[in-house]
Amino acid sequence: MKQERINVSRREFLICSATLGAGFSLGLYLPFTSRGVLADVGAAGTMSSEISEVNAWVVIEPDNTVIVRIARSEMGQGTLTGLAQMVAEELECDWSKVKTEYPTPGQNLARDRVWGSFTTGGSQGIRGSHQYVRKGGAVARQMLIEAAANQWDVPMAECRAANSVITHVPSGRSTTYGEVAAAAAEVFPPEHVELKDPSNWKIIGKPVKRLDTEDKLNGKQVFGADLQLPGMLNAAIKACPVFGGTLKSFDAAKVRNMPGVRAAVAVEDYAVAVVAETWWQAKTALDALPIAWDKGPNANVSSASIDKMLDEGLTSEDKVFVGNQNGDISQALNRAARTVEATYRYPYQNHATMEPMNATARWTEDRCEVWCPTQNGEAALEAASQAAGLPIGKCDVYKIHLGGGFGRRGAFHDFVKQAVAVAKQIPGTPVKLLWTREEDMTHGHYHPITKCKLTGGLDDKGNLTALHVRISGQSILASVRPQWLKNGADMLTFQGLLPEGDHAISYTVPNLLVEHAMRNPPVPPGFWRGVNINQNTIYMECFVDEVAHAAGRDPLAFRRKLMANHPKSLAVLNAVAEKAGWGKPASNGVYRGLAVVKTFASHVAACAEVSVDAEGKLTIHRIVAATDPGYAVNPQQIEAQVEGSFVYGLSALLYGECTINDGAVEQQNFNSYPSMLIREMPKVEVIVMPSGGFWGGIGEPTIAVAAPAVLNAIFAATGKRIRKLPIKGIDLRPV
Repeated sequence: MKQERINVSRREFLICSATLGAGFSLGLYLPFTSRGVLADVGAAGTMSSEISEVNAWVVIEPDNTVIVRIARSEMGQGTLTGLAQMVAEELECDWSKVKTEYPTPGQNLARDRVWGSFTTGGSQGIRGSHQYVRKGGAVARQMLIEAAANQWDVPMAECRAANSVITHVPSGRSTTYGEVAAAAAEVFPPEHVELKDPSNWKIIGKPVKRLDTEDKLNGKQVFGADLQLPGMLNAAIKACPVFGGTLKSFDAAKVRNMPGVRAAVAVEDYAVAVVAETWWQAKTALDALPIAWDKGPNANVSSASIDKMLDEGLTSEDKVFVGNQNGDISQALNRAARTVEATYRYPYQNHATMEPMNATARWTEDRCEVWCPTQNGEAALEAASQAAGLPIGKCDVYKIHLGGGFGRRGAFHDFVKQAVAVAKQIPGTPVKLLWTREEDMTHGHYHPITKCKLTGGLDDKGNLTALHVRISGQSILASVRPQWLKNGADMLTFQGLLPEGDHAISYTVPNLLVEHAMRNPPVPPGFWRGVNINQNTIYMECFVDEVAHAAGRDPLAFRRKLMANHPKSLAVLNAVAEKAGWGKPASNGVYRGLAVVKTFASHVAACAEVSVDAEGKLTIHRIVAATDPGYAVNPQQIEAQVEGSFVYGLSALLYGECTINDGAVEQQNFNSYPSMLIREMPKVEVIVMPSGGFWGGIGEPTIAVAAPAVLNAIFAATGKRIRKLPIKGIDLRPV
């Protein structure tokens, strides 16, 4: 692979990046002249008060400590470490002295959006910014070398940088980054920088330790729920339990004299908050507060009425959009020697982050500041500005590590707007708003509910000649990003089923029709880790398994024949099959199942091993997983992401369902919406097999294959097809 040669002007560094989270291309200009010291953001911030800024990404202190500024959010997935690795690789610095800090979205706007997108979602944290952060490191390295060469009055070509030391090769003289950083900040950027060939990477691709682990282990790390500011008050909130309902009235006098209570205030027209000295005082008073709700037009919505709406979509021709089509599906099915048909269902699911929604806000007539865990700092800033009634230039958001995101803290910043709305009624005082678990469970933006009817046609030799996929259910984009619809269609609905691109189908079928009957109940949908790939992979992989058994074929061999034109997906499938021992006898009573998908540009596969005893008790013993993300920045973090995503995906498979009654979510806490227990977690063996040449995601795609692999293994063990999630309460006793 050739080295990349990058043109950079003397005054600015042009970066163009298309971001999934922002939804548009950004033209970003990076001034390399020294901007001086950035403002300290206080107790919750991370910006250094005394720094030598070489450029926007690289700050170097006299002791050679390198501070890498990261715009993306850290929520456990390791983005901070991965992006720091990229900068450090090109910077040629001492990794043992690398730290990170968050710039603020306000500073980003003030500096012409120099740090690019602040969105962390859609597995874009690294693959959406690797190019320009590596360039930032490379340019900083060249500026440091030039500063040293200027001091020695020697040609730059005679100098080399390694491990935060610059050496003049002919004379052996050396200096450190810390010693020349201030001078480097005054150097104009080079006209060109060359990024390293991957074969020369020393930090990228290595399992270096994470930069945030120590603070999390020793309790130093501050999350939003932990934040303390001088003079801070605390707030608890309760919104109308019915989606679309409003606030009629509340009697503040009933709680005014309760311990610690400062105020009971309306939040727009749909919620009430109590502010007190401590959060427990606020929550206790809120529970005692008499509130009357107007439940509105959705008070009679139920899971049964929603199911009826989806069932209608499975056969209707109204509001149906095509996502993938080739051949003549009707003719092919009519000519098929045999047809196979099945209908699957996927429920509403909550993000259920360990840290409930929260934000701390301080409002005055001239300034609004917010401290919050967010996946999108710029969206949080916009929400703060709207709620504050102030221009964006008079607002800022200080990002804090997230105690879980999974998409909930990305597109939706209702908790930020609420915090500002409350703080606005107590000017000059910081107010921390923290949701209860019950509020978090019943006022989410849920994984959309869908049903899917699949019909496959086999010829007389058992080959799949036709496949019709009809999805009926919600469109996330229609609710959240209607401007992203294409002629009314939500193409995100077809993740893993599209004809080409990052979410292309992994099979070649001569006659294919994939379509979506858009049906939108009043329960708000949202981006939930993996988004639509979760249900689509279950639909496709479990049905392909069904068709393989109907044809009397081995599920692996059947898939292989359909995947001849998809070598990278086939490679990960073969890898898990080989490591799991597919085709060889498993332990007594243990059965295997497969799943594969291409999504977020990565190719992932899984082979699950399960057993089901005579009483129907399921044990998931092992899952072998393989992923080809193109480039693997930190293999250890990839393994951890795969393992963690399987906890999330298997919890959804086993227990995850939000049901609706009288217009409200019935599940209110972890007693009715549990996560899988440690003793239920299988052994996970991860194969990281980067093939190079592209940048794929990690956190989003890997979640998708665990559930269908387990479902297919359950069929192998019991002879029962499970087509409705979750599997809790389903009789798994073998037939």
